[in-house]
Amino acid sequence: MASSEQPRTQWLGRWGFMLAATGSAVGLGNIWKFPYITGEFGGGAFVLVYLACIFAVGVPVMMTEIAFGRRGQGSPVDAIRRVVNASGRSSAWSLIGWMAMLCGFMILSFYVVVAGWSFSYLWKMLAGGLSGSSVDDMAAVFGANNANPLNLGFWSTLVTLLTMLIVGKGVQEGIEKSVSWMMPGLVIMLVILIGFGMFSGGFGAAVSFLFSFNAGSLSSEGLLAALGHAFFTLSLASGAILTYGSYLPKGASIGRTTVSVAVADTVVALMAGLAIFPVIFANGMNPGEGPGLIFMSLPLAFQAMPLGTLFGILFFLMLSMAALTSSISMVEATISWLCDNKGISRPAASWGTGIVLWLISTLAMLSFNLGAEWTLGGKNFFDWLDYLTSRWMMPLGGLGTVVLAGFVLKSDTFREELGLAPLPYALWLTMVRYVSPLGIVVIFVDALGVYQVSFAGHWPWLLAILVAMAALGETLSPRLRQALRTT
Repeated sequence: MASSEQPRTQWLGRWGFMLAATGSAVGLGNIWKFPYITGEFGGGAFVLVYLACIFAVGVPVMMTEIAFGRRGQGSPVDAIRRVVNASGRSSAWSLIGWMAMLCGFMILSFYVVVAGWSFSYLWKMLAGGLSGSSVDDMAAVFGANNANPLNLGFWSTLVTLLTMLIVGKGVQEGIEKSVSWMMPGLVIMLVILIGFGMFSGGFGAAVSFLFSFNAGSLSSEGLLAALGHAFFTLSLASGAILTYGSYLPKGASIGRTTVSVAVADTVVALMAGLAIFPVIFANGMNPGEGPGLIFMSLPLAFQAMPLGTLFGILFFLMLSMAALTSSISMVEATISWLCDNKGISRPAASWGTGIVLWLISTLAMLSFNLGAEWTLGGKNFFDWLDYLTSRWMMPLGGLGTVVLAGFVLKSDTFREELGLAPLPYALWLTMVRYVSPLGIVVIFVDALGVYQVSFAGHWPWLLAILVAMAALGETLSPRLRQALRTT
């Protein structure tokens, strides 16, 4: 379907896509947030609910994005436009692709600053610059790190340069070769850190914190946390997965590949918990400190432990790799679009994009120091990038994707691309039409803070509403699809 005369580059195999997609999903948030919310909201009970949310919301949307990419053979903009045109629908639906591509670039604009923290702390560990006797001392180190624009700017610039260097080499030579050693390396480092944690004295407490089945702790807030994390962790609606899907070989199973990525993402997140929390519990620290857990509590804990400096270096090296595998995925949609539509070589597209990225990320970096007072509506530039992408663009993009796939396009489009048997295909279609949209709407409403969503004691009603929606939708779907197809 691609308009280009040259065949589109492909991953060397399904394994390359799996590593790249898992690398995109495993970012800084997975290293600290998922383990923490798992322990906070019921341990094993939360994991079961999270997996249910992954398979009800995350996996169907991810399968849809990969199918769009592989069938449309292009960036989010081009792939969606080609697929809707082939179905005789309006090209206006390609706005979803534009929003996804812009969303990924905006996320990366502030993500390189956060990723810079990891590289900065790796250097501090190597140079012996992380010393203190209390969490307050470490908080002062973290504050000083951000208050210096030259220091913070250097590390965010380094992340930008490394990202562009990798993507500039191409899909196979750059991205696939990089993730082929970074992701296994990340897992190996996690295994070593888990082994270290087993002898720290806090491993039993960490296992109990993460895996004890405490259904009573699974509050409405926990259910929303599981639902939201299931959507955001897979890098959905940001152009990354759709673009990566366009490089997936035709013979690879989208369903099996997607499930493998979702499982790998969850396993790595739980491994991160088993690496971090034994150290925290062994030193009597609070496991619920959010970002401070990594940049304040852990460095202090490493100081107090035998071989702590060595394992601290290993930890921040692992964290830096996780940050880098995510950053290269977020910019790939933009690079793909420039190469396909503007006739620009990949190296030129990469470095040109890198310059624009550097300029915008510098404004985000200044939000922590010189530009902290440059606010609009109570938010600085960094906050606005985060707010617009996570609260608006990603939920709306995800919702638009499933509506387009479930109601607008010809059913044969995804039946062919997914290659599923009738029963699995019917299950995917039901999820995409009713379950995933409902989950995304709940995420959207909760993220905006319109009202506090409470599920406690209302599961029978919610289930009844969902069944009623599906029944009504199937009754009205011919009319609804016709109305949407004419837009």
